[in-house]
Amino acid sequence: MPALPEPPPGDDTTPPGQGLAVAAESLYLINLLLLPGLGFLLLLGLYFRCRSSASPLALVHLRQTVSASLWAGALLIVANLLIIALGGYDSGWTWVVVILYFTTAHTTLIVLGIVGLARALAGQAFRYPLVGNLLP
Repeated sequence: MPALPEPPPGDDTTPPGQGLAVAAESLYLINLLLLPGLGFLLLLGLYFRCRSSASPLALVHLRQTVSASLWAGALLIVANLLIIALGGYDSGWTWVVVILYFTTAHTTLIVLGIVGLARALAGQAFRYPLVGNLLP
């Protein structure tokens, strides 16, 4: 990840790409919380449209949000496969897996998105721990 220069104290100028970084983080949270699927498609569209011309700040946030969204989808697939392996959706284990998934994986991804949005609003780069390095 390229090092981004810190703005001098009292400098109220908006860093280049801050709006795009905020949009990426917002679409990531929309994908997780409000409109799954549609938020992801909008995020992918934004990524493919802007990745070649985005500033370093925006590119860091775009890559992190797309990578984390792919991880979120993979974790959801793993949770469903685990439910099927433990007896299907009629089994008592279904709720154990669902509750564990939402209290651990999903909540962690949401918290990462909130921190990422706060950093984007501050004009700072952010790398999601563990799930943020999927894309080159």
